[in-house]
Amino acid sequence: QGQLVESGGGLVQPGGSLRLSCEASGFTFSYYSVAWFRQAPGKEREVVSCISASDSSTYYEDSVKGRFTLRRGIDKKTVYLQMYSLKPDDTAVYYCASQRQLFCTSSGDDYDYWGQGTQVTVSS
Repeated sequence: QGQLVESGGGLVQPGGSLRLSCEASGFTFSYYSVAWFRQAPGKEREVVSCISASDSSTYYEDSVKGRFTLRRGIDKKTVYLQMYSLKPDDTAVYYCASQRQLFCTSSGDDYDYWGQGTQVTVSS
């Protein structure tokens, strides 16, 4: 049974940084494209970033370009979302998701495994 577990969320002041981790177990993570979604209260879920299984190419939603970086860990079981220059608008529950496809997609319906979510709150 495959599983994803996120960690690293918390409360941070505007301009601060956080690193989210997503650790996989029960399946070969490197065969999967991995995305981070987020959902803020009263808003729809949106894809924030994704890393492909094909060549680890990355996608970033426009509002986080230049501030967020997504990469795979050396152990091939973890992906890391490094977030810099955080803004109050980044406040949301962040979810890691994976699908056994070579390339990323933006629809949550395409993803097979989901983590439980981790809260990120950006506030002074």
